[in-house]
Amino acid sequence: MTTPKRYERIAFVASPSAEAQAALTQLSSLYGNSDPDLADVVVALGGDGLMLQTLHDHMRSGKPIYGMHRGTVGFLMNEFSAIDLHGRLEAAQESVIHPLLMRATDAGGVVHIHHAINEVYLFRQTAQTARLRILIDERERMPELIADGVLVATPAGSTAYNLSVQGPILPINAALLALTPISAFRPRRWRGALLPNTAYVIIEVLEGDKRPVAAVADHDEVRNVQRVEVLSDKTISMRMLFDAGHSLEERILSEQFGY
Repeated sequence: MTTPKRYERIAFVASPSAEAQAALTQLSSLYGNSDPDLADVVVALGGDGLMLQTLHDHMRSGKPIYGMHRGTVGFLMNEFSAIDLHGRLEAAQESVIHPLLMRATDAGGVVHIHHAINEVYLFRQTAQTARLRILIDERERMPELIADGVLVATPAGSTAYNLSVQGPILPINAALLALTPISAFRPRRWRGALLPNTAYVIIEVLEGDKRPVAAVADHDEVRNVQRVEVLSDKTISMRMLFDAGHSLEERILSEQFGY
């Protein structure tokens, strides 16, 4: 009697690129292409942008997501191969991540709620630098940050925008968030802070009329914000699958040593 495979029904999603579409055609012919609502696993074919979009699309489904690199940046993806996909899925290691929840209040008093897998960041909208006030767990920690902006990154997102602005790389299982300034002018030597992932981060915009600021949660943008609240949403757990020996933990650890 054949034992049913844990990931028998596979749903494929692909970016619009020719390379990804060719992979979609090849894999669908070999393994079928199930409806995502009925599938046991979702396989994303593309780059990190598609992986983030797929994670957002299936954020509350509990379905594991496995990516194969058919795009530009592939930090979150596995190597592409059409051979024995069921075997690779069975042997894959699982990483569980939680998104950030952003609650942004704009100048009109409208509240916008979005989730972010990588980071939430605030950034100046004009040539004027932003003036920001930072509170952690409702206690003021920085009365004034003058900078291009500031971001809050998850461990999964710590190697993305956060690393580009000289923020720290966080191990995937670290119970931490990175709070990192973007081109800080005052205080000039402030390089950010490591926060417990239970922290409730509040960023208030000072002189918002003169120095307008936008807030972005991954790809969702809110303009002219006055107040942004950020916390880790433990009610949502997303499952990412990686080939054995190439887990997200291993990739982030390797990144810290520059290879």
